[in-house]
Amino acid sequence: MRLRIRRWEAFAALALLASSAALAQQRPTGAPPPAAVPPPEIAASAVAAPSAPVSLSARKVYEQARSQLVQIRTVLKGRASQTSVGSGFFVTPQGHILTNFHVVSEAALKPEQHDLVYVTADGREAPLTILQLDVLHDLALLRAGDAPASGAGKRFDALAFRPANEPLAQGERIYSLGNPLDVGFAVTQGTYNGLVKRSFYPQIFFGGALSAGMSGGPALDEEGHVVGVNVARRIDGEQVSFLVPGEFASALLARGKDAAPIVGSAYPIVDEQLLKHQAALTDRFIAQGWKDATHPRYRVPVPPDVFMRCWGTSTVSQTGGLDFERSDCVMDTRIFVGEFTTGTIALRHESYDGTKLGPLRFASRYAASFRNESFVRLSSQHQTKPRCEEDYIDRDGLPLRAVVCMRAYKKLPQLYDVAVLVATLDQSETGVQGRFDAQGVSFANAQRLAQHYLDAYRWVTPH
Repeated sequence: MRLRIRRWEAFAALALLASSAALAQQRPTGAPPPAAVPPPEIAASAVAAPSAPVSLSARKVYEQARSQLVQIRTVLKGRASQTSVGSGFFVTPQGHILTNFHVVSEAALKPEQHDLVYVTADGREAPLTILQLDVLHDLALLRAGDAPASGAGKRFDALAFRPANEPLAQGERIYSLGNPLDVGFAVTQGTYNGLVKRSFYPQIFFGGALSAGMSGGPALDEEGHVVGVNVARRIDGEQVSFLVPGEFASALLARGKDAAPIVGSAYPIVDEQLLKHQAALTDRFIAQGWKDATHPRYRVPVPPDVFMRCWGTSTVSQTGGLDFERSDCVMDTRIFVGEFTTGTIALRHESYDGTKLGPLRFASRYAASFRNESFVRLSSQHQTKPRCEEDYIDRDGLPLRAVVCMRAYKKLPQLYDVAVLVATLDQSETGVQGRFDAQGVSFANAQRLAQHYLDAYRWVTPH
């Protein structure tokens, strides 16, 4: 028996009307205003990490790159007040600047409310226009408003990228530059530690400190060539930061340097790029299959550790109550979309043992745990209300209770969040409950992922 997910025509219509009317965590290092309360996964620390004494090499790199560095400010339209700040750097003599998408997201998504300006190390200020976005790698290509329209003349000093055929070695020294905490331009030295393990998109593990306001600044080798772009840091450790590899920034420059400025809100561009992301994510997730031997009685869906991390805990009641084990699998990759993140998958399952309770008390506790799940992730400002369907499923004699819920994005009309909740029902004193969540997927892929998850539940041996 297959659980059918209805399309809910009224639900889809509501999403269409609404759209037409309008990581341990990683934290991007753009600096929000002091009074802002940032989202939990895209907040910036207000305290700079202590840095080691600057070496002569760092001093030389900074002095050579100082004229190519800029601070990028998002300001309220018609007012001088800034709402956020980040960093950036010139990459062509014609005035092209690279930074992070999250640094310019307010201006990109709400251009009627915000403008962009850049400020150089010597205090020169000028407006900016947005030419191209790479939301999946958190990059943006801008152009200085005071650049000549014809592109003639060499008006700007520019940084060059490290050649692709000269890869960095583990432990090689690199230097991150930017404007931390809006206190002035600075350089932080650290080491190259290869690419981050289990990241869906490649990121460089930078063994150095990044602070708020350094997002979008360049990371340079000892010759002053760009090897990456500052993007985030871990908040549960020291000297663990992340860079977007320079190859993605170079590719964005190549395809966008002659583009016309983006006019109007960038939500359609974000939507298009997220559709590509969710298609790749869905295909890779389904293709990787499931781990073996995840439970002694059932085949419980747990993904391999390819681009997700799985953590387990075990709790034994000390008072003769309910014992349970829990496994959580999450992706480090989340796609920043202005006021929220999306584009990720998470799974969880819990094994319950209520033999100390007896059948009646176990049934009550087991059912209460199933009912306790919430399907509200974002506010009604960003998503429609969840629509859910419940059914009972037979998997070769294994009875399951299943609930599937979906929510649409109001400003990303082709994308949905889907959640699947499952409970085994074959035992009176033990059982397994599982949950699957996919954020920012198409309707068709929401159905594929939900069915893929439900199909994974089976007996370990025939019963």
